[in-house]
Amino acid sequence: MSGHKFFIIAFAAAVITFFGGAATASEPGLSDEPSLFERYTSGAKDLVLKGLELVGINYRWGGTDPDSGLDCSGFVQLVFKDAVGLLLPRTAKEQSKIGDVVDKDELKPGDLVFFNTMRHAFSHVGIYLGDNRFLHAPRTGAEIRVEDMSQGYWVKRYNGARRVVEK
Repeated sequence: MSGHKFFIIAFAAAVITFFGGAATASEPGLSDEPSLFERYTSGAKDLVLKGLELVGINYRWGGTDPDSGLDCSGFVQLVFKDAVGLLLPRTAKEQSKIGDVVDKDELKPGDLVFFNTMRHAFSHVGIYLGDNRFLHAPRTGAEIRVEDMSQGYWVKRYNGARRVVEK
């Protein structure tokens, strides 16, 4: 198994562990609520897992092919096409016009989150994972990765969210 594939499998296992398993009533002090990952619909799970498969792929401006690199909207477009068979528009700006507007406190895994990273609204897009984390292709010289939306950089640049796949 290649090092890259091993990393992806290990990363996916870490994310699933991060979201946790359901606690049982017999475990003291723990709720019997299902974990965040268990609350995902199959569509959201498919989106998250497909996105995680692409962690580590290089960013490339205008990129739509994982072999040569992906930009943020190319990444989102590929994940939605491969995971749920939905072809989204090509750019972050165009993607910001589809689906239903979602308040920040109502975000669910699989929602699209948008940021102003180029001095204009909706210039960057990622896929929300839950717990203030999102998957995205950040910039030239970087790789697809998970980020924390509560970091100051992202808080200042947040533009909103859209729900394209019903949860």
